[in-house]
Amino acid sequence: MTMQKSLYNLLLTVALLITANLSIAEEANPQVMLKTEAGDIVIELYPKAAPVTVDNFVKLVNDFHYDGLIFHRVIEGFMIQTGGFTFDLSPRESSRSAIVNESANGLKNKRGTIAMARMADPDSAKAQFFINHKNNRFLDSRDENPGYAVFGKVVSGMNVVDTIAVAETQTVSLYQNVPVAAIRILSARLVNPEAWSALPEPEAKTLSFERPVPVR
Repeated sequence: MTMQKSLYNLLLTVALLITANLSIAEEANPQVMLKTEAGDIVIELYPKAAPVTVDNFVKLVNDFHYDGLIFHRVIEGFMIQTGGFTFDLSPRESSRSAIVNESANGLKNKRGTIAMARMADPDSAKAQFFINHKNNRFLDSRDENPGYAVFGKVVSGMNVVDTIAVAETQTVSLYQNVPVAAIRILSARLVNPEAWSALPEPEAKTLSFERPVPVR
């Protein structure tokens, strides 16, 4: 009887472990690794809070949009921005349409979070994004005023973000805060494809250009 009870307890423990592991797998968020010339940055994405934004971002990653682009706007104590230009500031247009603003999802522009850049039109974000170098509450949505949609957070490589943030910068033509020595994204890859499910493609919305986030 004791042996049967021990075997039962063992089987019960194994079943609970399997259930727990399945639960963890089901709740896992997709992660993207940015391999940059300054080091690797791993970003965890939040599809439940920002489904459209995450879907757009992952699809751009899978289309290799970010490979070879630079951090074209860097401000220490504010943010580092990328997603739109090559090393000589030639623009790389997104292959995708602008997306709806999801800044009212409860996620805040805190240090280490990743958010979409956009124009004055709240629903104009396409491909450019930034990583907050500090808490930037003024970028959050307030009441009826849309903010900048946070859709993920750096979970590894914040030291790399810090390194990029203190890079020496210059003004090049119309572009300010451009690093003197270009810092490229060598590759952007989804590291756990099983954690992401694509959304149906939205209806196209045509916009002319994308503008970096404002500075106070």
